[in-house]
Amino acid sequence: MKLLAIETSTEACSVALYDDGALALRHELAPRRHTQLVLPWAEELLAGAGLRKSQLDAIAVGRGPGAFTGVRLGIAIAQGLALALDRPVLPVSTLAALAMQGEGDAIFAAIDARMGEVYVGRFVREADGLVSPAGDEMLCPPAGAPLPPAAVHGVGTGFSAENGALVARLGESLKGFDASALPRADDLARLAVRAFQRGEAVAPDAVEPAYLRDKVALTLAEQGKPRPA
Repeated sequence: MKLLAIETSTEACSVALYDDGALALRHELAPRRHTQLVLPWAEELLAGAGLRKSQLDAIAVGRGPGAFTGVRLGIAIAQGLALALDRPVLPVSTLAALAMQGEGDAIFAAIDARMGEVYVGRFVREADGLVSPAGDEMLCPPAGAPLPPAAVHGVGTGFSAENGALVARLGESLKGFDASALPRADDLARLAVRAFQRGEAVAPDAVEPAYLRDKVALTLAEQGKPRPA
């Protein structure tokens, strides 16, 4: 199987090519540069593997949660490529891709959602090394995050949000954490291959973003700022 994976839901821009088990990755912390990087990186990876876009079986994309603009951008690019190639799309949870970097079999993934909140999700590692959800993904204040039933390893920027409030919330159930981790497209690609094998590919126009936050912008009053004269 051959697929291109795109993950732009956070400040990291990440593109990977899965080619019958081999993975190639371009990944960089690049706030506000995703638009300039994704397609050139995709072309570079394809050229490096000696492949044409027409040889791809599907396009995988991080569906969020994450930054509204980043989630929307990644999905739009994936949809455009898939429509042009007449290929399906494999939407993958950004939190699941992040959880792939966690240690052990029980992982708590968290992304800083700003506005005093975090996106969180619990995952378990299967025998094949891939993760599966152990509950619903949600948006919540760090101090109100659901407590796991057993010890977990934490991963993601949510663990540094609000002065480490999530670390304090999880307490002794947290075996360790990496607050610097950001989702990577190679991990997303591995999850997408499993999704493809399970028949979870969808038409480009059927991709649903997982924003989790209904309101993506605060009013001036909610921000505590005066209205302009």
